Amino acid sequence: MQRTASPLVSIIQDRSKGAALLVIMLPVLLVTIDNTILNFALPRIAAALNPSAAEQLWMIDAYSLMLAGLLVTMGSSGDRFGHRRMLCLGCMGFAVVSMVVVFSQQAWHLIAGRVLLGCFGAMILPATLALIRTAFEDREERRLAVAVWATCLTIGSALGPLLGGVLLQYFDWQSVFLVALPFLLPVLLLAPMITESPRQPGRSIDYLSILLSLGAMTGVMLSLKYLATVGFDGEVLIWALSGISLGVVFVRRQLRLEQPLLDLGLFASPVFSMSIATNLVSLGLLIGFIFFATQLLQLVFGLSPLLASLILVPGQVLAIVAGLAVVPVAQKHAPNRVIAGCLLLAAAAFAMMALLAPTALIVGAAFVLLNASIAAITTVSNDLVLGSVPAESVGSASSVSETAYEVGVVMGTTLIGGAVAALYRLSLDIPEAGPESVVAAVATLGGAHAVSQTQPEDVAARIMEAANAAFTEGMMTTSAIMTGFIVLFALVAFRFLRVRDPLSHAGNR
Repeated sequence: MQRTASPLVSIIQDRSKGAALLVIMLPVLLVTIDNTILNFALPRIAAALNPSAAEQLWMIDAYSLMLAGLLVTMGSSGDRFGHRRMLCLGCMGFAVVSMVVVFSQQAWHLIAGRVLLGCFGAMILPATLALIRTAFEDREERRLAVAVWATCLTIGSALGPLLGGVLLQYFDWQSVFLVALPFLLPVLLLAPMITESPRQPGRSIDYLSILLSLGAMTGVMLSLKYLATVGFDGEVLIWALSGISLGVVFVRRQLRLEQPLLDLGLFASPVFSMSIATNLVSLGLLIGFIFFATQLLQLVFGLSPLLASLILVPGQVLAIVAGLAVVPVAQKHAPNRVIAGCLLLAAAAFAMMALLAPTALIVGAAFVLLNASIAAITTVSNDLVLGSVPAESVGSASSVSETAYEVGVVMGTTLIGGAVAALYRLSLDIPEAGPESVVAAVATLGGAHAVSQTQPEDVAARIMEAANAAFTEGMMTTSAIMTGFIVLFALVAFRFLRVRDPLSHAGNR
């Protein structure tokens, strides 16, 4: 009962714990920033490397596909070889590839680099969360470290477009890759100060399970990506069925193996399973909101990319505050109440977009509510993930949690963004502007605005007015649907996350 200092003061005063917190924070920020930062550089990359439309898509998708497909494998490998070792290897590889890829002369060079970045990123993410278990034995310090980790995870995805916009204002496309160096060099210098995690060196690696895991995730992710960009057709079914089939084979193999790549017994805990589902849904909500909010700000309201990003900055700042401030709240209240309450705040954010006439101020205020609530949810849910599994399985549990985030990124864009786009097309009523213009305008909001620039002034004004109205209507309808879904999900979370103290599970004793 001697300890009176707050967890933050205690961590700051202990050099090894302070170094551990920095080592956890920096690579998580980088890996999540890399999910979204390339979008802003794509026009300049297209001018420099002249990629095809398919190659441009792969430049974006290759990273997230490899990241999601290998997270389970790398988390399990960290349990065997040590998570500090995996973190250092991942950071070193990420830094080297980031420097090499700036010399790309052809599109496939850049695509190959993004594949390698996804592989090394998959080594980094599970290691950072798993090392929290080793570096912070005190439960209050651990909660604070999880809060920092979770906050970095949520703000990194939202920070990517802003950072990309600022860099490209002054530098060429290579700058979005070189930004990795200031994030990773301190990690490599400070990592030796962190205690290595417990290892299970006697366990073998099942390479067939690795291939099945990668194939299953890739198939599912490709089907979602294709559905979002092209629409539903036979190719979507082929990718989805192949991914699901490989996933079934993977699961059956894990159940037979004495030393499985993924311990499916983790899902026997309702707390663990519901926490994973909460992670997937929460990040899907955030990415889906950003997807339509950025179009609303730039295309409907006519703001520049940089100014549109600045509208979202208050939400990013409040996310940092909420992710840390929820720690003392979680100490006093049951996690099911905290998470359900935060989900209701997220529902309020979508309700604002559904019920109020959209303005830049409304978008900014709704993003404050949403991003702050998601940051708080991420802190508590990942505390539950760590607290609901044995110490030797923390790497596998971490990788499952982070895989849920990556799937949430795709599903947020696909389901929420896809719903907005579909409703936009259904409600669009373009005045007479020629058949080609109508076809282009119906495809996307950006297409409608591009077409309007080729038309006479009066026709252009009518096209823009109709397209903006259709997009706004689609956004508001989708937001209303999501409001109802979030409320229902909050009730489910309240029911299945009834744990007074997530760190009192047997896995922590």
